Amino acid sequence: MIDLSATVGGRTVTPALPIVDGSSPTPPELAFQETLNKYIADNVPLEPDEGIRTRERVLVKMGNLHREWIRSVASKRGLNSDAIDNAGGDLFTSGSYRLGVHEPGADIDTIAVAPNICTREDFFGSGYISPNKIEGDDEDSTPQRDPDSLAERIRRHPDVTNFVPVENAAVPILTFDWEGINIDLLFARLNTPSVPPNFDIDNDMVLSGVDSATEKSLNGPRVTNLIAALVSGTEQRYQTFLTVVRLVRRWAKGRGLYSNKMGYWGGVNINIAVALVLQLYPNACPASLLRKFFLVFKSWRWPNPVMLTKPHDAEMGLPVWNSHQAATMRQVAPMITPAYPAMNSTLSVSRQTLQILHEEFCRGHIIVDKLYKDYQRGDVLDEEKIESGEIWKELFEPSDFFIGYPHYLSVCIVGPTQQDAQSWAGFVESRLRKLVSDMLGRSLPLSKIQLWPKRFDACVADRTALLTHAQRANSITYFIGFRVDTLRMRGNQLDVERQLTNFRNYELSRFHPQIPGMDILPRSFAVKELPKICFEDIYEGGKVAAMKRRRMLIEADPKRIEAKNKKKLAKLKKKMEAMQRKKEEAETAANDKSNEEEAAAEEAAAAGAETDTREAADDDASESRKRKREEDAAPDEVENDPVKAEEKEEEEEEAALLESALDAIADVGVVHHKTREEAEIDRQKLLAGELLGDEADQADTAATAKTEKPERKLTREEHEAEILHRAGLVIVSDDEATVLGGNRILPWRHGYKQAMAGVKKEEPTDSSEKDDEASKRPKPSPARVRMAIKFKTKFDVVELDASGRVIDKGDDDFKPSLKWTGRKGGFEFKLSERGLGYYRTGKKVVVPSNIAYS
Repeated sequence: MIDLSATVGGRTVTPALPIVDGSSPTPPELAFQETLNKYIADNVPLEPDEGIRTRERVLVKMGNLHREWIRSVASKRGLNSDAIDNAGGDLFTSGSYRLGVHEPGADIDTIAVAPNICTREDFFGSGYISPNKIEGDDEDSTPQRDPDSLAERIRRHPDVTNFVPVENAAVPILTFDWEGINIDLLFARLNTPSVPPNFDIDNDMVLSGVDSATEKSLNGPRVTNLIAALVSGTEQRYQTFLTVVRLVRRWAKGRGLYSNKMGYWGGVNINIAVALVLQLYPNACPASLLRKFFLVFKSWRWPNPVMLTKPHDAEMGLPVWNSHQAATMRQVAPMITPAYPAMNSTLSVSRQTLQILHEEFCRGHIIVDKLYKDYQRGDVLDEEKIESGEIWKELFEPSDFFIGYPHYLSVCIVGPTQQDAQSWAGFVESRLRKLVSDMLGRSLPLSKIQLWPKRFDACVADRTALLTHAQRANSITYFIGFRVDTLRMRGNQLDVERQLTNFRNYELSRFHPQIPGMDILPRSFAVKELPKICFEDIYEGGKVAAMKRRRMLIEADPKRIEAKNKKKLAKLKKKMEAMQRKKEEAETAANDKSNEEEAAAEEAAAAGAETDTREAADDDASESRKRKREEDAAPDEVENDPVKAEEKEEEEEEAALLESALDAIADVGVVHHKTREEAEIDRQKLLAGELLGDEADQADTAATAKTEKPERKLTREEHEAEILHRAGLVIVSDDEATVLGGNRILPWRHGYKQAMAGVKKEEPTDSSEKDDEASKRPKPSPARVRMAIKFKTKFDVVELDASGRVIDKGDDDFKPSLKWTGRKGGFEFKLSERGLGYYRTGKKVVVPSNIAYS
């Protein structure tokens, strides 16, 4: 029996899901692991010893500076020497550094813990008034910081560069580089007069009486410590965990999936995900665990939560995540932190980013699973690649984001100075996911949209943009790729101006203080118009190599190949029909001619041409039948091949065990128990963009109304609206009238001809056929009574043009005109609310509320 429980902070925690397979690695799995070890040694380097010592030295210096600052604050408060000496203070780390992942160039997440005598204003030094400032002197309005604050002490240190304070965030933070190592420093203020030397941050009582920012800051090391405890049953298991975490982080960064603030997975999400897979397969080697990682999350029943242990409530009044809350029903891919208070660490993941994550999980599983099976067969893979570990290269290949979409939108973030640009860019970066998922993804006819989380330190704004040299120098750029849904597209232009305006007005306007020169500049690109900087670090040959790979991927697309085959077959059929017509014409001409020899010669020529065409068509048809036979014979081949049959049996057994483990989620917080089929339907609906939370709310509301409230009598207006709905008409109000006839396929929409052709029925031409059909036809039903609808409310009848827009024909106060046609008494020619035309002077123009404008 494998015990995966752990005791942290005086509390024993156990895994939320049962073990799927606790067996030890088999000899083939261990041999497969050797190939991964070779790839890791050459491509996934660890931090060198010198770098590790540098990080330790920096943390020691920061700790000494932190304690000196606390002593200075205590001295300012007038405390005695004993209270100053006992004030304490400590630094804690979280994330990858705390776990020991040791990636070169990775940042260090640190938390400065201080007693209640230190405030956040003391930490940042805000609100400071210099004693040398003359009263009424407002020449220098730049806010100054207290020179004794911890922020100013760090900024003045000679080894510190790129210092950026972010004080107005939900979790205030200091970001800087100390001896070239990036540090993210948070502040936590305890509700105690001192920080004892034996301070246990994992104890839930440390959260008693703290504010929201302190709670979130302390949650980082508390979550990391609990994850480390849950995977530290044995030294080998912990090393397996670290190895897979490094591999998944490298895979996510290369595929453009590593950024929590951009809507994807961050470091803590990857740690939780790998720890969960290790709980399901506790004795697996890293290669097998990596394959299980992709299997688990490509099969995960979203929006069911990912959790390492059941949420625990310490009854301190802090909100704890549970699936019974109404807000959690809109979370598409919740991943719950194991420490108190349990919260969703993937709130930023949207339906669009979940779709991309799911596609990448499926791709990763296909690659790793095929590698494992080919390695077991022994005669498929190249021996040189096996020896060097290059067989794993395909899994970690960079994403084809910059050649995978036909259209792109760049967002260039500019600022007047380097310091202002850094703070402005940090704020805009935290809001970009809302622009992509909430505004562009929901309101535009797009089939797919993706934000590339890596920024480019360059300005790709249009040259005609009115930017200063400083703004172009202090700018960064992000790219968004998207595909247009042609079935929902109206017209031939996609207008994103309204979404960008809303993004500026409702999201970016929250940044304070906004300095002139801070702005975002969008620009659209076709795939072939992208700048060269997009391809330099991904493809060895730059943009030329990228375009060649794009052409190769397009040519290898199965849908494109199938379309070409259908087009070729249709061309051959058309040629055969032409030859058949020629043959018939030749036969008719032969009957009229007296010379039988000439008619025979013409017939022979036509037959020979027909034979050639038939042979070509038969060859194409035989190829199609051959492919179909191969596809039909594939299951038989699996049954006849004992190796493939055994692999298929192992896959089915593995999937069955995993599904049984996922069934246990119903006992750890899911509102209603669902069958596997229902869970799969919910996942497909979620990936398709349907809001499950809304459906659940509607279903619960409808059920409550049926059981608790009697049926309400409809008003006259509601009764008339119901009659119109049953008649197939669309009822819209003045406020929401944007598209008329939304439920009809209009002439300019795709599929109109097919829909109209399906309405028409072929009428038999022969009288005998008519008699037979009449005998088979059922008895006619009684004649339908025609219904006439009389509107009690007057409506303006509008006319639509070919693009579906309302034609404004004018009235007594307005006469549309595209050009000036001369003076008209009492009218003025101008461009106003109703468009270009003649407006009656001295009278306010009112747009009729019952006319729809698109």
